[in-house]
Amino acid sequence: MRVSSPNNCIQVELHEQEELGGWILRVNYMDSGRTVLVIPKITLGLSRSDQDFSSELKFLKVGKSRLVNERYIAIHGKRSQCSNQANEVVVSFENPSKAKMNLIVRAYNDGITFRYEFPEKEGTFVVKDEFTAYAIPDSTVRWLTKFNPANEGLYSAQTNGNEQNDWGYPALFNTPDKACWYLIHEADLDRSYCGTKLTNFGEKTKYKLTFPDKWNGREKGETQPTIMLPWKSPWRVIIVGTLADIVESTLVDDVSAPSTVAKTDWVQPGKASWNYWSDNHGTRSYKTVCAFADLAASMGWPYTLLDWEWDAMTDGGNLEDALKYIHSVGVKPLIWYNSGGEHTWVNATPKDRMLTHENRMEEFAKLKKLGIYGVKVDFFESEKQDMINYYIDILEDAAKFEIMVYFHGCLVPRGWARTYPHLMTYEGVRGAEWYNNGSEFTSTAPEHNAILPFTRNVVGSMDYTPVTFTNSQYPHITSYGHELALSVLFESGIQHWADRPEGYYNLPDAAKNFLREVPNAWDDTKFLDGLPGKDVILARRKGAIWYVGGINSEIRRDKNKALKFNFLPKGGKYRLTLIADGEYDTEFSTRYLVVDNNSEIVVKMLRRGGFAASLKPIN
Repeated sequence: MRVSSPNNCIQVELHEQEELGGWILRVNYMDSGRTVLVIPKITLGLSRSDQDFSSELKFLKVGKSRLVNERYIAIHGKRSQCSNQANEVVVSFENPSKAKMNLIVRAYNDGITFRYEFPEKEGTFVVKDEFTAYAIPDSTVRWLTKFNPANEGLYSAQTNGNEQNDWGYPALFNTPDKACWYLIHEADLDRSYCGTKLTNFGEKTKYKLTFPDKWNGREKGETQPTIMLPWKSPWRVIIVGTLADIVESTLVDDVSAPSTVAKTDWVQPGKASWNYWSDNHGTRSYKTVCAFADLAASMGWPYTLLDWEWDAMTDGGNLEDALKYIHSVGVKPLIWYNSGGEHTWVNATPKDRMLTHENRMEEFAKLKKLGIYGVKVDFFESEKQDMINYYIDILEDAAKFEIMVYFHGCLVPRGWARTYPHLMTYEGVRGAEWYNNGSEFTSTAPEHNAILPFTRNVVGSMDYTPVTFTNSQYPHITSYGHELALSVLFESGIQHWADRPEGYYNLPDAAKNFLREVPNAWDDTKFLDGLPGKDVILARRKGAIWYVGGINSEIRRDKNKALKFNFLPKGGKYRLTLIADGEYDTEFSTRYLVVDNNSEIVVKMLRRGGFAASLKPIN
């Protein structure tokens, strides 16, 4: 069996392993007329509590290839007009007991996906193991992050599988001949399964899907998921192609279930002021909360976040006073909650108010009455099936009250932004908060920032809490130009600007106006240049206006980059405002030019530097 993408650039083949009685997939990529073997072997199969579906599988039939072709609108993300287009085949197997299992395979222009299906109409079983495993030859360069339940690790570049560990999603690879890139992830995870991770223990070149560990979530919940037939697994997703294909892909959302929310006009992406980074106890102070509300109002940002300790607010007022003030300056409040329960060791209050349906309904009703627009729910610490149910419970109940949601201390995106469009963002990243957690992030952030656009932020919104010009508990060594660029490079449905008010008030007018105007939900995204961990330049469009951000991660070397504008429509002229590094890290150099589709300019980035730009059409 072979299925090809609509543009015939990607092929996935099914092969039998006769010596094992099992089946594998093989992925190929067409590059300039030659075939590149992307992944030589993807092992397939599942083990259920009643029987096995991995070895001795008898091939029954392959269905007729069908074209999947749908379009949908994304309220926030890297692209507003999205397309889910692929060629799909269904392959049917049976095991020695005559029990059936289907393998559904799709080939997209930017990757391949596959999932398992048990088509029988009834039965409840435990999935004991999933044998999906990706064979990654040594000399394949890979960017991997060690798994932890908060998904806040650094990525490291490796050239072999010698380091054996549990690895988090997504995982980025470059074939040994450098001809093809691919990103491994999963999507459309629902109540019927748990989250998985990749593990190369035992066989170093074999990255196998594994279930959560018992210790996750303080040992609460079962590690193996319970399924009810008929059943389909989450999609196993491999984005394939050039770096542009990786960065620009919406495949994780494309394959996920359509929106369950019929009326979505209340889902409003936007920018927020955030007091935690600069003052860990900021929300405990009424005066600090008011100062950050004033910041949002003066910058034209719609939201401000009341983080932890809002229930202990003093210093001139309480929660009700703060909400009254926030509304009086035309800003919308968002509010933090501990996810609660025995799955987390964190006792910060309010705790447990999200934990049960009854508690949520009572709390969301209060929040709606208080004029609060969104909740930040923190500290999940597990991807077991019970916790996946908890995530979805929160989303479904919040939608009843038209309250937006974002998760912290959480899993990385699995396509839920399409299914639940009021899910605005996730943490699941080592972000600017880590400047408060120790000295390590000072030196690692420049490279880390230039890896995230190729990895974590590919698969969904990322609440890094970027764009800080002053220092928090530990300093940063990224330039002002680098920090400003993150407003374009990092996508999040609600973008929390993390600096203290004076960090923004003291900016020169050009940079300050840029942060007033730069969107955080996009109509299009283009990858212009870069390599993971080295540098990256992206262009994003909202309406007719384009924004460009670029960073240099090199610790000691300045860079000159040729910035081409061939992504602009032909025939039009644009007013370019370019805000780049000045002579020093804390200086900007601003230029104003008229450019068109044929223009090219050279931009200098300091070591650890960067730039941001806007392009407005001239009528």
